[in-house]
Amino acid sequence: MKKYILSLLIVMTLYKNTNAQGCVAIRTVGGLNTMEHSMMHEMMHDSIAKKMVEPKWDLNISGRYFKSYKHFNGTDEVTQRVTDGTDVRNFSRTVDITLVRKLNEKWSVGLDLPLLYNERSSLYEHVSGTKGNPRFSTYSQGVGDIRITAYKWIIAPKAGNKGNLLGGVGLKLPTGNYKATDVFHNTLTTTRVGPVDQSIQLGDGGLGVSLELNGFRALNNTWSLYSNAYYLINPRGNNGVSTARGGVATASAIKYTSDVMSVPDQYLLRAGTNWTKNATTISLGARYECIPTSDLIGDNTGFRRPGNVLAIEPGANYTYKQLNFYIYTPVAIRRERPQSYPDVLKSNDTKVFSRGDAAFADYSINIGVGYRF
Repeated sequence: MKKYILSLLIVMTLYKNTNAQGCVAIRTVGGLNTMEHSMMHEMMHDSIAKKMVEPKWDLNISGRYFKSYKHFNGTDEVTQRVTDGTDVRNFSRTVDITLVRKLNEKWSVGLDLPLLYNERSSLYEHVSGTKGNPRFSTYSQGVGDIRITAYKWIIAPKAGNKGNLLGGVGLKLPTGNYKATDVFHNTLTTTRVGPVDQSIQLGDGGLGVSLELNGFRALNNTWSLYSNAYYLINPRGNNGVSTARGGVATASAIKYTSDVMSVPDQYLLRAGTNWTKNATTISLGARYECIPTSDLIGDNTGFRRPGNVLAIEPGANYTYKQLNFYIYTPVAIRRERPQSYPDVLKSNDTKVFSRGDAAFADYSINIGVGYRF
């Protein structure tokens, strides 16, 4: 069974991180995947007991990096931002540590711990955004929102089965600091302290519920298919954290609710095909990440940068004994920043179409290793 299965990495974005709210990608959703779980059904040799045993634990450590700087309004790139040097640049570095415990043939439980380091470089947040002034950066680092998930095999990976399907229901805890602050420059010599931009906050302040499905289907001894679906429900409308970066919110921001940060839903879809030879698997698929404009549950008040990214995602896996090494590099082919709830309120009120922009990355790098024991 093992030689047919691709490691289906779900990282990212993102913290996001995925980290960010549309401005970059979705917050990281951890490294749990179908292959890790299916490997736990395979026997391994215990050198101490000198017999074959079934592994009970699966440790997965994955890292994600991207730089977002290309601005989009709708699906149109605002190339002038980069040309003028007024683009906002976000750098996201995320490490996800995931530990899964097999309970029995049907059930397992996973814990995902994200560690984040973010940097945001801009002009408009400092020195009144005057062109020609030096760039300043703000930072955030620490633990993100921890996720605990219960998994059940809907179709278990057994001898003779050509496919498997794994379902999961999780609880996303508000453990990440959603009020992280840093220094902003009023002038070249004076500063203020305020909450950093939503895109580099370590958490969103909401208690969420995650739903996911991970599937695999073998076509023959060499080719197979994979798919992932993940949705995070965040019922909380907004977390009350100011978007004024230590300043005073404008009357317009208060009127249209963008004076505080929202707690948005997010989702991820992946699907593709694998080519496997011995311990090596090469894959190619599509990846779609989204911060939606409206949530399934709760209100949509507060500032958010809704956005979606469609990417082509090549990847590679190599398995050695109890270790599995992998790398995935999704490359964006379509990016969109739609209207947010405050944008709609403003458009309806002023009768003038309003839509902010958001910065997206060209690609991200996801790399990691899994170990079963």
